[in-house]
Amino acid sequence: MTALKNTAQRYGSVAIALHWLMAVLLIGLIALGLYMSGLPDVGFDKKKIELVLLHKEYGILALGLAVVRLAWRLGNVLPALAEQFPDWQKVAARFVHLCFYALMFALPVTGWLMSSAAAIPVYAFGVRLPDLIAQNDYRFQVLLEIHKWLGYALIGFIAIHAGAALRHHFLSGDNTLTKMLPGTGSQG
Repeated sequence: MTALKNTAQRYGSVAIALHWLMAVLLIGLIALGLYMSGLPDVGFDKKKIELVLLHKEYGILALGLAVVRLAWRLGNVLPALAEQFPDWQKVAARFVHLCFYALMFALPVTGWLMSSAAAIPVYAFGVRLPDLIAQNDYRFQVLLEIHKWLGYALIGFIAIHAGAALRHHFLSGDNTLTKMLPGTGSQG
């Protein structure tokens, strides 16, 4: 059974649950964002509006979970990286993780700023959140582009992260992937 907290060898069950919950949530938000962006903007499209509201609400949930995840990460030991790998891979792994944290905050914040600039309220499960900036069409367009490109960056980092984890598991045969899988390995 996996302990709640991390050890030097393995992630704990809280970190594992937060990792996979965020993974599912972020991939879902990406898929929804890509789908929504393909819908027409002209006229009153009730379906697109409903999807945008859903995307915003779950984006705020992602921001809240990112805060919890970062707090948990700062309060726990980080399991060691596999020693047999060259330093450049260890640096790359840390860089990708730092980019994930940056994107987990930047994407929902730019989305919230974008909504504020468009004078469209942001709700978090029934609670209206304050506008972060005043309405401004130019800022809205800039923030829309930033949000879109941050989303594409997140897609790229997810692909790199998943590819590296699978490479470690299937080609290198180390425990990098299993340290983050629920119910695998021991706390040893």
